[in-house]
Amino acid sequence: MSKLSRVLVAMAGLVLALLYFTPLWRIDLGAPQYPEGLGMRIWVHQIQGATPNDLQNINGLNHYIGMAPIHPDEIPELRFMPWVVAGLIGGALTVAAAGKRPLLFGFTALYAVVAAVGLYDFWRWEFDYGHNLDPTAAIRIPGASYQPPLIGAKKILNFTASSWPDVGGVAAFISLALVLVAVALELRRRTGRPVLVAASTPALAARARA
Repeated sequence: MSKLSRVLVAMAGLVLALLYFTPLWRIDLGAPQYPEGLGMRIWVHQIQGATPNDLQNINGLNHYIGMAPIHPDEIPELRFMPWVVAGLIGGALTVAAAGKRPLLFGFTALYAVVAAVGLYDFWRWEFDYGHNLDPTAAIRIPGASYQPPLIGAKKILNFTASSWPDVGGVAAFISLALVLVAVALELRRRTGRPVLVAASTPALAARARA
């Protein structure tokens, strides 16, 4: 690996450390009766309201339409996600120190899989949260579901729900992008031709073993 590629991978690992200090994702709710809005901030190890009472208010509203309350201490992902992030940081720094292309390609494939699984798991949690409703709820609308969007904004009853990466989520995307740039640089050095980084990163590991 070139010096530039190793620096990029090391930077990717260091950028990931921001996930311990900043929220990963944000979900906000806006409605006429809540002009200041309500919101949740999802970290790698906890879920908090955007303001001190927001999570309690969201749980109170959700109770009427049959959605389960959000209890951060009952979400298993919040217990092991800090260790996953620590593993990715350690992996990035190890690749940067070793400077071996096969390690880079294998780590990139692993990183991409972890990112994809993380997004899918978050979508699945939102799906369960919005579809598995209490049949005895005070407000029941046949066929209705209340799943927030994975990314973007969506109208849910008289609320507008928006879901976007927060500072930590942006840092995670930047980190992965830095690793992909390093892969592109190394493939270019290996083949002598410009390389467009493909979305199917697991194929990189296969090329490294070839």
